[in-house]
Amino acid sequence: MLYLVGLGLADETDITVKGLTIVKNAARVYLEAYTSILLVNRDTLEAYYGRSVIVADREMVESSSDQILAEADTSDVAFLVVGDPFGATTHTDLVLRARDLKIPVRSIPNASIMSAIGSTGLQLYNFGQTVSMVFFTDSWKPSSFYDRIKENCDIGLHTLVLLDIKVKEQSLENLARGKKIFEPPRYMTVSQCAEQMIEIEGQRAEGVYGPDSLAVGVARLGAETQRMTVGSLQQLAEVDMGSPLHSLVLLGKRTHDLERDFIREFAVDAGVFDSIWKRDYAGKQ
Repeated sequence: MLYLVGLGLADETDITVKGLTIVKNAARVYLEAYTSILLVNRDTLEAYYGRSVIVADREMVESSSDQILAEADTSDVAFLVVGDPFGATTHTDLVLRARDLKIPVRSIPNASIMSAIGSTGLQLYNFGQTVSMVFFTDSWKPSSFYDRIKENCDIGLHTLVLLDIKVKEQSLENLARGKKIFEPPRYMTVSQCAEQMIEIEGQRAEGVYGPDSLAVGVARLGAETQRMTVGSLQQLAEVDMGSPLHSLVLLGKRTHDLERDFIREFAVDAGVFDSIWKRDYAGKQ
């Protein structure tokens, strides 16, 4: 059987008891290592699990899945995923490939950013579509996220923005030359995301949000070093929230007073927060 085991958000102890039992008894254990990361390394996981873990990069999962699925019809294979197993479409594709090979599949859920973002105090049923923010380049600044945010804003809902990570990526030059040389890992920060959002609003100029729009920045959600910061996009563009992983939530105009009271505790400047709230959000529920 192929087991997709969610690991949670922070460290080796976030795995469920059920998931840990499966890992300890599986014939092989793979760790998907490119859609997200834990805050601990493979050695720490192996020490806690009491067994070896094979790192599965993007190329293995998307192009060499047969290697992962080999003999999974007669033995147990554990595929470990940071967060929840179905937090990325890649994992759905792996399940479909297993089905084609008549390999039984079982999923072991865990906490993901999609549920844990509720620890910001924002109510989960007030969220709209989740969007992703990629690293811009000089020649590539995609803005499809802007249209999804507009749809959320039109009905007053919050938008969770998932920030780009670059793990085991090749430069265009090395890719063109066929050289297996990889760039250092990069993880987008809340400040970079806020800057890019402001830049795209400046280009599109549809008034979906602006530098004064309120947002919540989160870092290392679920860890002991978890941090939350609340402010305008302009304020968040100037905040250093430390090591990865980061996410951002753009507030919808239907933000409830209870949500306001909760997040105000984390405001960069409570006076600025109150002023923006009174002008743009109060009475819009």
